[in-house]
Amino acid sequence: MTDFRALLDLLVRSQTRFILVGGAAATAHGAARLTSDLDIVYDRSPENIERLVAALRDHSPYLRGAPPGLPFQWDEQTIRRGMNFTLTTSLGDIDLLGEISGGGNYQDLLPHCIVLEPYGIQCRCLSLRHLILVKRAAGRPKDFEAVAELEAILEENGE
Repeated sequence: MTDFRALLDLLVRSQTRFILVGGAAATAHGAARLTSDLDIVYDRSPENIERLVAALRDHSPYLRGAPPGLPFQWDEQTIRRGMNFTLTTSLGDIDLLGEISGGGNYQDLLPHCIVLEPYGIQCRCLSLRHLILVKRAAGRPKDFEAVAELEAILEENGE
């Protein structure tokens, strides 16, 4: 089970630059749907990758779904060579996204963020309108289902 509070606290304390997206962002906006992992879009600057790697290092990051024993090196070079990583850690599952469909990368998404306090931790979160946009762009059935609930929340908020 993912400890969302612990993962967010770890990222914030390490000063990792990230934006909360996905199901946890939907929950932060008031959605009732449950999610099993924390999805973030992270800044791919060298110093931020360094912070991200250091933050997760002691929590046994490993490729989610990979067979046990598959060689996986958790370091800056690995992150620089890749883009998106679905990981399991001792704190739970986290998806590190260098970019997302319909939204782009960290810099592209910054203007579409607001500060929220999911799980009592202040962090950047994709705005409700933009979250709806990227969920539509993802095109997965579960995202289309989530869009209906998010649009209802948007309407309820008078937006």
